[in-house]
Amino acid sequence: MEEIKHECGIAMIRLLKPLEYYHEKYGTWTYALNKLYLLMEKQHNRGQEGAGLACVKLNAPPGEEYMFRERAVGTGAITEIFNAVYRYYKGVPGKRLNDPLFAGDKLPFAGELYMGHLRYSTTGKSGLSYIHPFLRRNNWKARNLVLCGNFNMTNVARIFHEITSSGQHPRHYADTYIVLEQLGHRLDREVEHLYRKYEAEGLNSLDITRAIEANIDLTNVIEKAASSWDGGYIICGITGSGESFVIRDPWGIRTAFYYASEDIVVTASERPVIQTVMDVPMEEVRELQRGEAMFISRKGGFRTAQILEPEKLNACSFERIYFSRGSDMDIYRERKMLGANLVEPILKAVDYDLEHTVFSFIPNTAEVAYCGMLEGLNSHLNRTKAQLVMEKEKDGKLDAGELNRILSLHIRSEKVALKDIKLRTFITEGHSRNDLAAHVYDVTYGSIVPGEDSLVVIDDSIVRGTTLRQSIIRILDRLHPKKIVIASSSPQVRYPDCYGIDMSSLSEFIAFKAAIELLKDRGMGNVIEEAYHRARKQAQQKNHNDTLVNYVKKIYAPFTDEEISARMVKLLTGDDIRAEVEIVYQDLNGLHAACPGHPGDWYFSGNYPTPGGARMVNNAFIRYVEEEYGREGDGKSPNL
Repeated sequence: MEEIKHECGIAMIRLLKPLEYYHEKYGTWTYALNKLYLLMEKQHNRGQEGAGLACVKLNAPPGEEYMFRERAVGTGAITEIFNAVYRYYKGVPGKRLNDPLFAGDKLPFAGELYMGHLRYSTTGKSGLSYIHPFLRRNNWKARNLVLCGNFNMTNVARIFHEITSSGQHPRHYADTYIVLEQLGHRLDREVEHLYRKYEAEGLNSLDITRAIEANIDLTNVIEKAASSWDGGYIICGITGSGESFVIRDPWGIRTAFYYASEDIVVTASERPVIQTVMDVPMEEVRELQRGEAMFISRKGGFRTAQILEPEKLNACSFERIYFSRGSDMDIYRERKMLGANLVEPILKAVDYDLEHTVFSFIPNTAEVAYCGMLEGLNSHLNRTKAQLVMEKEKDGKLDAGELNRILSLHIRSEKVALKDIKLRTFITEGHSRNDLAAHVYDVTYGSIVPGEDSLVVIDDSIVRGTTLRQSIIRILDRLHPKKIVIASSSPQVRYPDCYGIDMSSLSEFIAFKAAIELLKDRGMGNVIEEAYHRARKQAQQKNHNDTLVNYVKKIYAPFTDEEISARMVKLLTGDDIRAEVEIVYQDLNGLHAACPGHPGDWYFSGNYPTPGGARMVNNAFIRYVEEEYGREGDGKSPNL
């Protein structure tokens, strides 16, 4: 399938004992640094545009650096940032390098708190300045803040207005910078409050500073800031004085897991990553709950707290279908069930002719769903065999030859498609790029009987359809199948995501294009115009409430799923494709049955969990109409 740029990955480590403890127990004081590298590498699929890490020392004396950061862009960013860290240790005499006390005092990145981040851009903005972690500096240790996260805020304008009204002047209009400044402002107020408190108690100078660093509580800081957030998020922070936190959105859109022992607290975006890196059973890795935050104090006190009232669960189902590692036990089972759910529509598409059908998958993420599909097909075939045996026996026609014929029936599975090359970005010219794109995949020749066999290939999702059109369908057609059936283990992706996935433009969605084409074919342009005007009217309201309407649903409402799928086929195939082509999709009921703990389905259903989601999809539709059709006057009427 085509690559979807999606949620970022986070990793945090808090050592609860001095560095010399880990040096003695594990043979190196770099224990946490090594674990952070593994946590990040095992989540590299979550962000290949850049990576960053940060470290905080708890006991650095005045005049010594205590916060460190490295960031890099590109697919090799993880290796680059860790190479940069370890270069600091080259030339250090072996005796001193192996001394945890010396390292803790003098060496960069030899601390007790670590934070790592892997980035995929969801805003279109890229470059080193947009790579997490972000750092806010101050001469007071407790006012320093380093921040990273997996999030998109849908109400950035509101937060921006809030912080600029307080007198701040953010350097960038981007949600990460703005959240950093918002939290930084709240942190400043908390430190000032404690300063006045301890000054009134008779403390002065350094004693006040020590009292603040020992007693600052981030609960109020996070609670006040988070009350204004609309979006899906996991946000992680560390202060210069050694406080740390992780908070999850109240809808549970984004996920985070943690493991805590007497020695260490570890946080990551995915459960099996912690299981593998820390070598602990699944039961010991806990999930951060909706609206819950995890806090670790400077002294190492660990606790969780309900910061925001939980909303209706809307954990992202795309995490299960595509984004997360399939090594998670639950995700593996769910992906298999997604494949098994497609058995009946697939059988219908090939007219139940298993004898002349070959099954395969589109590498690489659809392989688990493929296994589930095969299991479902074999179950169907076993029932068919049993029925045939009983019928033949009843008619007195079951001899050894007939029994062998029935028992020899089997599901024909082959690895038909394989990814052959990666299309390089230096090829940008249209015709050259399209020609090369047709060769990204290759096929196994001789795997089907030309003109007789149908070919079924399963994919995990079809978003833009670009890879299907430019490469997969064309290369499969070279095998001369009677029919090509593309089976998607996810439902039709109809709406943009606004909570952390790079799917923001409606014009990119093949399902949306198909619905628009159907409206045009049937002379129903008035549906587009009505949806546009309603969306604009709602967008112009100054006081939005929680009942915002997603008017893009009106574009799909006149048509069945099958009608949209059929129109998609026309968009994805041309006169040069000889085989009949059909696309079958998972339905929403099948999705929810397979992934009951992750009901968030807004990209399929249009049911956004937050007001900001409906606002953003309407704005995307307004932009689409105005760019595609033009306007008469100031957006009053598109030229449909």
